[in-house]
Amino acid sequence: MKVLVIQQRYGIGDMIIFLPYLKALAEKNNVKISLLAKKTSRSSELFKAENFLDEIIDLDSTNDGISGFFKLSKEIKERKFDKIYIFNGSLRYKLLAIFAGIKNIYQYPLFTSKDIIFQTAKIFTESLVGKILSTEPHLSLKVEDVNDARNIYKINEKTKNIVLGVSASGPTKRWDIDHYIKLATQLSQYKECRFFIAVGKDDSEIIDKIKKSNINNICVTMEKLPISNILPIIKNCNLYIGNDTGFMHMSAALGVKSIGIFTDSPAYSYSGYSKNIIPIVPEGETVESTTHDTLGKDSISSEKVFKTAKKLLN
Repeated sequence: MKVLVIQQRYGIGDMIIFLPYLKALAEKNNVKISLLAKKTSRSSELFKAENFLDEIIDLDSTNDGISGFFKLSKEIKERKFDKIYIFNGSLRYKLLAIFAGIKNIYQYPLFTSKDIIFQTAKIFTESLVGKILSTEPHLSLKVEDVNDARNIYKINEKTKNIVLGVSASGPTKRWDIDHYIKLATQLSQYKECRFFIAVGKDDSEIIDKIKKSNINNICVTMEKLPISNILPIIKNCNLYIGNDTGFMHMSAALGVKSIGIFTDSPAYSYSGYSKNIIPIVPEGETVESTTHDTLGKDSISSEKVFKTAKKLLN
């Protein structure tokens, strides 16, 4: 039997949220699944050590439009899938399955939108596998990779190793870098700390500020590392503190307690699925009310984050 799963959302965090359901479908069908996903989800790197996947089929700009639709349907048809599971309510993907000749099609109700993503995925998958599923994702890593990262970066138990997720997909989702520098200074005065800075290649301004700050000598920036190298580093850390980014979701899925600073994104949707994520939201907001257009990056105090971090480090 050959099984295809479609999860078309862009983000790393989105893909991690769907991990329990991908594994459940593979287990239910007793096969390794094929996954149709966007490259931006970085699923090939995230799932490098997982054993539930047969292949990842890229969903990219060449699959857009009418010509892209027929190109993709032909590619899917050639693989002769017996079943398809579609984690969205798009008519396009329903038609794709039909044109590809897949007989057994399972999909969200058509035109599903504005949902709480982990809840919709949970309800959908449970109806198919016939059992209650945990929403908690667990990312697998090779033990030797975790040990190598510990040795290369000289990570030890004497020091509190903390990931600072200072990057974000947009300026309104980014707590100011000056807050992070202040926070790191406070934490390093409280306990011996070392900070692994989770940033992207385009965050040169943020990196420069850190390198010119008083915490530079206790920081390691990870902008040049691939995800496959970053994951084992995170696994060795005691805590994540940062914006709602893929790094937060990776940390939580690796069992690391993660303080998520939600300034302008749906806090419940992106924290409620994991006991490892401790959401901090703007003053006057709740986890349920903080969403897109909250614009609250100036309404979260350094002191509130510091107190939460102290509690977790103890």
